This record gives sequence, C-alpha cells and structure tokens, in this order.
Amino acid sequence: MAVNVETLDKLERKITLELPLEAIQKEVDTRLKRLQRQVKLDGFRPGKVPMSVVAQRYGYSVHYEVMNDQVGQAFNAAVAEAQLRVAGQPRITEKDGAPEGVVAFEAVFEVFPEVKIGDLSATEVEQLQAEVDEAAIERTLDILRKQRRTFAARADGEAAQSGDRVTIDFEGKIDGEPFQGGQATDFAFVLGDGQMLKEFEDAVLGMKVGESKTFPLAFPEDYHGKEVAGKTADFLVTVKKIEQQHLPEVDEAFIKSLGIEAGTLEALREDIRRNLEREVKFRLQARNKTAALDALAAAAELDLPKAAVEAEIDRLVEGARNDLKQRGIKDADKAPIPRELFQQQAERRVRLGLVVAELIKANDLRATPEQIDAHLRELAASYEYPEEVVRWYKSSAERLSEIEAIVLENNVADFVFGKAKVTPKRIEFAELMGQG
Repeated sequence: MAVNVETLDKLERKITLELPLEAIQKEVDTRLKRLQRQVKLDGFRPGKVPMSVVAQRYGYSVHYEVMNDQVGQAFNAAVAEAQLRVAGQPRITEKDGAPEGVVAFEAVFEVFPEVKIGDLSATEVEQLQAEVDEAAIERTLDILRKQRRTFAARADGEAAQSGDRVTIDFEGKIDGEPFQGGQATDFAFVLGDGQMLKEFEDAVLGMKVGESKTFPLAFPEDYHGKEVAGKTADFLVTVKKIEQQHLPEVDEAFIKSLGIEAGTLEALREDIRRNLEREVKFRLQARNKTAALDALAAAAELDLPKAAVEAEIDRLVEGARNDLKQRGIKDADKAPIPRELFQQQAERRVRLGLVVAELIKANDLRATPEQIDAHLRELAASYEYPEEVVRWYKSSAERLSEIEAIVLENNVADFVFGKAKVTPKRIEFAELMGQG
C-alpha cells in the first residue's frame, strides 16, 4: 500500500503506521507459548507452567517487545517503500483516534539531504609545497646527535652557557605569595632547549654554582597555567650544578649505531633525506587535503540533518570524556562538558561526510586494493620492520578500514585539485614540521 509521507520541515518528515491488533496479539501468544516451554518456576515441572501464570508474569514485557518489533518492522518497510534515507533515529509516539482493531503510531524523523556540488572549476584553493633542503638534513643530524649527548660537570667557577644542563632550586611568588607549581628542588633542564620560558633561561645564563638570583618573570597571557597566565612572578633561583654537554662525533660508530650499516656520512644523509621526504609528503598531503575538503564543502549546497549533528556531538563529547580518563581525571564520566563547544566541529564533520560521500559516489572515487596496499607500505616504510607493520594492519578489518578512509579522502582531494583553480604556495620546511 502507498505510504503517506508528510513534510514538516526541510528535512523532517512524518508518517503514520497502523498495526492490526489481531496480528500483534497472535505474535504475543506465539512468544508466550514458546516461553511456556522454557520457563522454570518453583512448584512446577519444566514446561508444565500453566499459560495463565506465564501470561500474568511475562505478558506485559512480551507485549512491549512485540510492539517494538512490529513498529520497527512497519517503519522500515514504510521508509523503504517511500525510498527515504533516514538520518538518525525516528521519534515514534502512539496516535489517538485509530480505527477499531488497529493501533496507530506517528513516526517523525529526518532524511538525508540532497547534496548539490557546485562548479569546482570556479573554486580557488591553495596547494602547499615544500622541499627537504640541506639545512633540514643538517638540523636533523644535530637532533640525532643531541639525542645521544652526554654531560660532564663544568670546572669550578665556570658560568652556565647555552647547551649546559643546570640543576637548580627555585621558588616563585606572586604578590609575595607562593603559587602551585612555582617551587622545585634539584630541578634539571638544558639551557636553550625551550623547556623553560625564555626569560627564565636568560636569567640563569651566566650564573655559577652556588649563586642565587631574584628576578621578575611575566607569564604570557596564553600560558598553559591559567592561574598564573598574564601575571608577573618574582623567582629566587639557586644554581647547584652545571654540566657541559658533549655531542658525539659523526663517525662510523655513531652512524652504525643509527642502523646505517655502511657507516658513511653519505649513507646517513641519504637515509635522513628519504625519511624527511616521506614525512614531508604525508604532512603536505594532510594539510592540502584539509584545504581541498574545505573548498569542496564551501562549494556544496545542502541542509544538515539535526539528528546527524547531535549524534556527532555525542561522539565528540564521549571522546573528550575518554581523553579526560586517560589523563587520570577523577570522575571524568561526570565532568560537565558543554555540548555547544562541539557544535561547529560536529556540523563541519557532518557536512564534509555528506559532501565527500556524494562526490565519491558520483565520480567513482573508491579506494582500490592497489592504492590501499601502496599507502600502507609507504606508511610502514619508516619502521624498522615494515612487513610486520603491514601484517599488523591487514590482520584487523578495523585498522585496514582506517587506511581505506585515508586513501578515499586522498582521492577526493586529488579530484578537487584536478578541477579547481589551484594556487601553489611554498612553505618552509621548518614551518611545515612545526619547528621554531
């Protein structure tokens, strides 16, 4: 029979479901008879409990279960007949005034929108480009040396210099009062590594063992410790130890310790270049993909299903709670997390999901097994045992689906860049890598 679909709003629809009471009762009776053969009650042999007792004890729950099943089946059949794509869960309520022998329900729900993707040739998008230069290789080589550096005490009377590891006691006060996290004993850090605020490091530079100094320090407005952000503290620092760093020579032993069997500087530099080029490729791909997807979303016209947005907010809130748990926050399940914090992010995700799905379907941009395998092997190449990494991903359908999703998005980004007005933009290696 034809399904009458009423449009309430842009995406909101309503349909009426009518179920014959006779069919419902027949299914209830069938389930109660099945239950009678299985139920065990004191005073009765198994399978011999009178139907009147079974009905009295289980009738309500069985009837509720049957109604849920029948309504669900009727709803699914109705939306399938009407060829509707339902977004989210329907709100189903019983309707008054149904004909005799019939129980009626109203189902209010949202449908997925029609997605109209505009002319991508009129869309402008920047495409970042970067190269691995000799300076990047030298910087990486310096990092590798620092990772294996050693420290030895400076001679008596020598002042602390950049690169030295200093051990200090310090106490900070704001308006004469100590504050949380403002005190430490035997605290060690390397001058110039950025572990402490620059003003703090500058104050310690040039000090000698046994010296003390008091100096003001203004915390930035965006400092991670909100209780001191934007305030000025007075610090008393006492230097207890100064150790000079020693960087290893880039010799054959050092190079082989990094897994370069040839042991030559040329082989090490080539290995660094390959790894950096791989990392640069992935980072450029990620940033350019974001730019392409944003341009695609901006070129599309669609209404967002509220149910889908609310479901996405639920996922984001749950993710935030899990993050709090992992950080050891007590009662993370009860922490107040305002849903409006995630509104914009959820809307963007839903919008992108719908637009990307439409583009993939319209242009057959599915991820091929060859693309998935190529991406997986490129990802695994940076590990010591690539084949083990590949097997680890392929052993899990969930992990493999994550790789497939990345390849799908890459295909979409490539499609957008192939259609849009692209402006190449060069970015420095250090900026791409987030290095100061």
